[in-house]
Amino acid sequence: MFRPMLRSQVVTDVVTAAALGLLVVVVAARGLDGPLWWLAVLGFATALAFRRLSPGLALGIAWVVAVFQMATGQVPTVADAFIAPIMYTTSAYGSGRVRAAGLVSAIGGSVVAALYMGVSDYRQRVGIATASTPLQESAQLTASFFAIVLLVLLLPWLAGLVVRTRRSASLSREAQLVAERDAARADRAVAVEQERVRIARDMHDIVAHSLAVVIAQADGARYALKADPAIADQALGTISSTARAALGDVRELLGALRHEQGTTPTPEVDDIETLVDDMRDVGLDVRVEREGDPGGLPTTTQLAVYRIVQESLTNAWKHGEPGTPVHASLVYRPDTVEIAVVNRCADDGSPGPGTGHGLIGMRERVAMTGGTMTAGPRGDDFSVAVRMPAVPASGQMPRGRTTHTEQERTAR
Repeated sequence: MFRPMLRSQVVTDVVTAAALGLLVVVVAARGLDGPLWWLAVLGFATALAFRRLSPGLALGIAWVVAVFQMATGQVPTVADAFIAPIMYTTSAYGSGRVRAAGLVSAIGGSVVAALYMGVSDYRQRVGIATASTPLQESAQLTASFFAIVLLVLLLPWLAGLVVRTRRSASLSREAQLVAERDAARADRAVAVEQERVRIARDMHDIVAHSLAVVIAQADGARYALKADPAIADQALGTISSTARAALGDVRELLGALRHEQGTTPTPEVDDIETLVDDMRDVGLDVRVEREGDPGGLPTTTQLAVYRIVQESLTNAWKHGEPGTPVHASLVYRPDTVEIAVVNRCADDGSPGPGTGHGLIGMRERVAMTGGTMTAGPRGDDFSVAVRMPAVPASGQMPRGRTTHTEQERTAR
C-alpha cells in the first residue's frame, strides 16, 4: 500500500502539503466559512501529503473529501486544485489498479462535478427571467464545467503516464546495457579460457613428445656407452638436437603468451617425416601409409594433423608393446582428412604413467575443426581414428564438446 521512499522525501511532501494548505487559507481569506470548509482544506492537504507515498490512499482521501463537499453543499475552492497532482501520481507511481482508478476518477469525477454544479446552477435560475430557459443555460454551464474539470484532472494523469513510460524505457535500456556488459565479460572469460587451454595443449604436445625422445635416447646411450661409444655419441646428439628444438618451441610459445602479437610453433604436414624418423630412432617401428596431396591444406589443419600424429606415436611408444609395429595412415581428400594410428597394447595391460591429457588435447583439436575422433582399445590393439574437414569449420572450441565424462574415458 505504501511505496518505499526516503525519509527526506516523505518529510518534503508533508511540509509542502502543509505549506500549500496554509497558503490556500491565507489567500482565500475564508476562515469565517465555518469548520466544514476547514475540514475540506485539511482533507485535500492530507491527500496531497500522501500522493507519492501511497497514490491509491491519496486518491481515496480526495474522493471522500469531494463527496463531503457535495454532501454539505460547499462550493469548490482553490483547495480542490490539489486533486491535479494526486492524479499525476496515480499514473506515475501507482500500480495498475491505482492507475486505472485514476483514469476512471478523472472522467467520472468530471461528470460528477459538472452535474453537481449544473444542478446547483439550475436551482438558482428557476424563477429568474432569462433570454433562454434555465435548463439551457444550466446545460451550457454544465458542459463548460465538465470540459474544464476534465482538462484539470486528465492532463496531469496523462503527464504522469508519459513520465512512467519514459522511466520504464530508461530502466529497460539500463538493463540491456548491463546484460550486454555481462555477456561481453562472459565472452572474454571464455576467450581467455580457450586461450589457456590452447597454450596448455601446445605445451603438452611439445614437451611430452620431446621428453619422450630424450628419455628413450638417454636410456639407450646409458646402455650403449660401454658396448659401442659411437651409438652412445649418436644418442647424445639426438638428445641435444631434440632438447634444443623443444626449447625453441617453448620460447616461441611463451612469447605468444607474453605478447599479443606473438608467434607459436606451427609444424606442417611435411614435418611428419622428421617426426617419424625421430620415433624410429628411439626404437619405435613406425609404418606410414599416405594417400592424396596435402599441399592445399591450410596452416591450422596441417598443425592439427601433425599434433595428432605426434601424440598418437608418443602414446604408442609409452604404452604400446615394445618391438611391435605401429601402423599410421594419412588420407588427404579434397574435403576431408583421415588419420588412423594403430599399435599393439602392452601385454601386462598396464596403462602407464600418462594422465590422459594427450587424448583430451587431440579431441579438442578435432572438435575445433568440426571433425570427429574415436580412441580406445580394439581387441589387442589401441586405435586412434580421426576424420576432420580439410578447412576448419571454426576457430573456437565449441562449448560442451568435451565433457567431463569424455575426459575420463580418454585417460589411459
